[in-house]
Amino acid sequence: MTSAVERSAVAPVSGVEPARAALRRPAAEEARRPRWQRVLFVAALAGAAVTFLLPFVWLISASLRPRAYVFAPGFLPLPFAPENYTAVWGVVPLVTWLFNSLVVGVAAAAAVTISSAWVAFGFAYFRFPGRNLLFGLVLATMMLPFAVTMIPTYLIWSELRLTDTQVPLWAGNLFGSAFYIFLLRQFLLSLPREYFEAARVDGASYPQLFWRLAFPLIRPALLVAFVFEFKASWTDLLKPLIYLRDEHLYTLPRGLKVVLDRFGYGGEQQWEVVLAGSVVATVPMIILFFLAQRHFIEGIATGGRKG
Repeated sequence: MTSAVERSAVAPVSGVEPARAALRRPAAEEARRPRWQRVLFVAALAGAAVTFLLPFVWLISASLRPRAYVFAPGFLPLPFAPENYTAVWGVVPLVTWLFNSLVVGVAAAAAVTISSAWVAFGFAYFRFPGRNLLFGLVLATMMLPFAVTMIPTYLIWSELRLTDTQVPLWAGNLFGSAFYIFLLRQFLLSLPREYFEAARVDGASYPQLFWRLAFPLIRPALLVAFVFEFKASWTDLLKPLIYLRDEHLYTLPRGLKVVLDRFGYGGEQQWEVVLAGSVVATVPMIILFFLAQRHFIEGIATGGRKG
């Protein structure tokens, strides 16, 4: 005989299934639109896509040209110089920086996703006096700019003797993020409370409610939070600038700053090396988005149903 937790975990959930259905809009509904509307819609999407893609296309093209032709007009990499990528891998420890960014990104994303999900579950499931006030205070922390907390946070890590380590780049995420708490709470509120009550009657503890029932059902929203934070960590330059001194601990953005200083402005003016490094830093995030695209869009669509 299965428990209520197991039955609830595999049962269809209101709020999740409608969002999935909305993502699979029937072709007949699209066909009912006037042709001119469809043409205009596709043209607008194509125009937006070209606008966003052109800078990246130019970046790739310029990174494949010799130094004298980097800023030449046009989008074709002529003359063709793929050795630029060999050069950038040889002059800086790019593999080390990529590995550091991957480790820090995964740690930061996992830490903030799990911690924020715990807090969101508490705000969504438990009923207690002052809950809305406390939730409002959590959201109010988003109004504080990073510059306000930058020096106090640095002093804390300095007292812990963790500066010039990668710990400050991700450990702060163990305390959650107001944005992800809000996102995950809205998703959790779309789940029927009866599922959790049935599991409690069956003897499930609160950690079991979270890990065995809520966690599997909010997986799309968790993936959204993970991808958002991984991207934020992957592109973060300010924290590595503040905390890291050892070049072998640098993340990719901090390493690219070294490449820019050494080979760009004030350096040797080898812009083909700078652009090749920029392409190497950009491609992993594009691959990540395409791999997680279906779940990513599903999570945003489902989370937006509960306001």
